[in-house]
Amino acid sequence: MSKDMSSSVSQRLKQYQTDFIERGATFTETWTLYPNSKPTNVMIHFQGFRLPDGRMALQCEAFGAVDEQPDNIRSAEALLHTDVMITLFSFDGPPLYMNPAARRAAHDVGAALSHMFVDELDFDALMFDLEGAGEHRRVARVRTSNGLRWLDISAKQCNDAITGEPTILVTAIDVSDLKNAEDKARYLANRDQLTGCFNRSYLQHHSERFTSLGGARRALLYFDVDRFKQINDTFGHEMGDAVLIDLAARAHDLAQQQDLVVRLGGDEFVMVIQDADGDSALLRRVETVFQALSQPVQRGQTCIDCKISMGVAMFQSGDLDVNEALKRADIALYKAKNSGRHRYTFYDAAMGEAAERRYRTEAEIDRGLKRHEFILHYQPRIDVKTGETASVEGLVRWMHPDRGLVQPGEFISICEETGMIEELGRQVLDMGFAQAQTWRQDGLPTGMSLNLSPRQFEDTGLFDILQSCSNADGFVPGRIELEITESVLIGEPDLIAAKLHAITDMGFEIAIDDFGTGYSNLSYISRFPLHTLKIDRSFIAQLPKSGPIIRLILALAQQIQAKTVAEGVETQEQFDWLADHGCDQIQGFYIAKPAPVDEIPALMEQIRHRF
Repeated sequence: MSKDMSSSVSQRLKQYQTDFIERGATFTETWTLYPNSKPTNVMIHFQGFRLPDGRMALQCEAFGAVDEQPDNIRSAEALLHTDVMITLFSFDGPPLYMNPAARRAAHDVGAALSHMFVDELDFDALMFDLEGAGEHRRVARVRTSNGLRWLDISAKQCNDAITGEPTILVTAIDVSDLKNAEDKARYLANRDQLTGCFNRSYLQHHSERFTSLGGARRALLYFDVDRFKQINDTFGHEMGDAVLIDLAARAHDLAQQQDLVVRLGGDEFVMVIQDADGDSALLRRVETVFQALSQPVQRGQTCIDCKISMGVAMFQSGDLDVNEALKRADIALYKAKNSGRHRYTFYDAAMGEAAERRYRTEAEIDRGLKRHEFILHYQPRIDVKTGETASVEGLVRWMHPDRGLVQPGEFISICEETGMIEELGRQVLDMGFAQAQTWRQDGLPTGMSLNLSPRQFEDTGLFDILQSCSNADGFVPGRIELEITESVLIGEPDLIAAKLHAITDMGFEIAIDDFGTGYSNLSYISRFPLHTLKIDRSFIAQLPKSGPIIRLILALAQQIQAKTVAEGVETQEQFDWLADHGCDQIQGFYIAKPAPVDEIPALMEQIRHRF
């Protein structure tokens, strides 16, 4: 019988065998046989017998040909071979009929419909709809011979064709793989992959959750890691990720059932917490969270002194939504950062007013950049030995249409934080390069010094701007100096050295601005093509007390064959001390204040006669 037997028929015979043994069952079915390769449809009655040697014998009694209408024949074949599970249940008892797929998947072939469902509520909902509408459909978790699976179930109320009694016709398709894929996709859509926290999208789309929880007082904690970029640069991004994972784990350990932990992106996190015992208990929780998150992070032999800053906004559902609370906590975090970091600050109305002023300033700066309202003033620096103007530093100013000339202290930090510093930096370079060329054509013998922000130094478009300048007619190598801060030197020294060499190969010189106030790795600094060290004005202001430090900088510059420039020189005494100790150039109010471009030729002439 096994010759040319399909897998469906083989499985069906095994089902018969089990039912014969367990229940002494008999079956009547329509079968299609193929004597001499010609299909013949017959009605067959099956009955099993146990043989003396333990094998199972199957008695197949054919009652004769059946209606050979094609639709009837094909439907019988379809019921046999389909993977769709079809079962006819009595209303309160065992199944009356199961097709092979349903029989194969059944956890208990004699169990009532209610026994299928893992969750009783699924069965209750099915019966409720059947009694009201006569049909029902749902995806539910059910018991099967392969364990718990997800089935897409359709149920309809009908009558048994034999007895006329009410029955339930159930068809089901296994959708476990699809359901698991949907669950995974939903998880990925709502979760941060690194830390397992909820993500910004989840916070935005589920903010109504807090409204549904009632009017309890809550605190939204917005925190990030102080100087996280430095952790990545010093210890590597893998260690940076470890810090974020550790912070998330601590936050989850501190969270209660009704709390929420979210990673917004980068090193920024949010916790929404509440306490049923009132504001005082809530404030104690804020302190506990801050202290726990500020502990060092240990990975192997490496210990990172991880500090955080935090902004806190108190809110109550109905009075303030979570998005507004997030905005307020962000303002408080900004205040905590500007107050020295490693602290938490609560939002108040004064902060909100300051933030509004800041937002207006941001919008005005953006407009000013688009309208090219920024200009350069120039401050000369003189050669101590000759008294001649050796170079001028281009210093950006904002010619505001209403407020007039605005000093950089009011807009540089905002540009750096918002990223507008890149566009401002490009405009500064364009203006400086154009003015240097004009002065060369006019025969004004002076160099030009222009500042590069750390963000601008990392901009991949910087090389194109510099290359365009160096390729211009009349470009004189060594006449334009680019000032960078010591923070630019932090990172992979080989990559930084290669970038600096690429810039100097174009004909530009490199100066370190505010030297002595930041990080300088002396074992690497000699590898960098540095032409100038600019001594920070804080050391000049403390002369002669700061004399030993300045002498060290002068000696270092001599060792790496770089010239020295003293910034912020304001008195004759400071000038004399620097001249006596071999400083190459002087810059500051004692020489000249920054001036508009049209005043520079006359200013240089005054300096020539004065020194």
